[in-house]
Amino acid sequence: MAAKKVSDSTPNMIETFKEFKENKNIDRMTLVSVLEESFRNVIAKIFGSDENFDVIVNPDKGDFEIYRNRMVVPDGEVVDQNKEISLSEAQKIDEDYEIGEDVSERVDFTKFGRRAILNLRQTLASKILELEHDSLYNKYKDRVGQIVSGEVYQMWKREVLLVDDENNELILPKSEQIPADQYRKGETIRAVILRVDNENNNPKIILSRTSPMFLERLLEGEVPEINDGLISIKNIARMPGERAKVAVESYDERIDPVGACVGVKGSRVHGIVRELCNENIDVINYTSNIKLYIQRALSPAKVSSINIDEENKKAEVYLKPEEVSLAIGRGGLNIKLASMLTGYTIDVFRELEEEEAEEDIYLDEFADEIDQWVIDSIKRLGIDTAKGVLNAPREMLVEKADLEEETVDNVLRILKAEFEN
Repeated sequence: MAAKKVSDSTPNMIETFKEFKENKNIDRMTLVSVLEESFRNVIAKIFGSDENFDVIVNPDKGDFEIYRNRMVVPDGEVVDQNKEISLSEAQKIDEDYEIGEDVSERVDFTKFGRRAILNLRQTLASKILELEHDSLYNKYKDRVGQIVSGEVYQMWKREVLLVDDENNELILPKSEQIPADQYRKGETIRAVILRVDNENNNPKIILSRTSPMFLERLLEGEVPEINDGLISIKNIARMPGERAKVAVESYDERIDPVGACVGVKGSRVHGIVRELCNENIDVINYTSNIKLYIQRALSPAKVSSINIDEENKKAEVYLKPEEVSLAIGRGGLNIKLASMLTGYTIDVFRELEEEEAEEDIYLDEFADEIDQWVIDSIKRLGIDTAKGVLNAPREMLVEKADLEEETVDNVLRILKAEFEN
């Protein structure tokens, strides 16, 4: 049987797939398999089965051939027209055919009409999308925690859409952006791969610039001793875009881990600080001695003494009055980061002079002037005396006792008046 030409519409589908193959680097075997499966799906819908069809795809040339195989049966005894052909019909193809022989007949796919061609295109598009998703997922599934660069493609209120060097979409949610970040379409930005979601085979690559992992990877890139395993990053605490604390440990006693990470005049962290929108980075020496660790974490404040409750992961830190504000930091930032870094809830107290510590009054004695629920809220912090309240930072009383500022100020006024009297 003479080969028939395939109409122009079908080669267009092959060209479409060839273009996809070039963009996504799909191997030839996969390409052939997808094309064949797409044709077989349509054939099965038309004939009820694709069992007796041969599909030959040549993606390199951009063409294909379909053959239907049927057995020759006597005239009038055809039961299944898809699998059987009468002798007279077979001999129209080739007069030498006899009963019992197999007839392999070339099928002109375009003769099945527009609906079949449209069905094929839809099936092919679905398979292409599925392959594209698989390719994206396989590329990124094992790269969580790595830094990736992407070009800003689209900016929305809740997220920024980036594209990588293969035009794959990457998502940077608003919650994972540094507050001071500003993006322009077309610019290249860096972020760490936070996670790879793959719900319903629809992979989403989620990035982050606020994760401690991002700072960790940036340090690895700037400090060779970390990359070489001579220095280990033990903990990182970040308030993105504002301040970060990093605890490091050296496995070589000749190497100062803090000095190595900071560099001469801060040379090794300057680039990281710029990348993180001027986020200040404090680097401290890690130690398993929790008291010393908390003391270092509260730097630049100088701690006088510390009481540790290991079971409840709490620490009471006593400082000279002039050191309290340093320990807390602007907006409570320093003490928050120290708590995040060490894993301990830290309460700071002003150190009392001996003469001040001699006389004190239990809070319950003020029940006639201060509401009992307010007293109870303060006592839940572990503070049960008047001087304990007066020596505790006002910010801590507001935040941790969950009291209004006006209420705290009223309590402080009443207690101060008592000692002034």
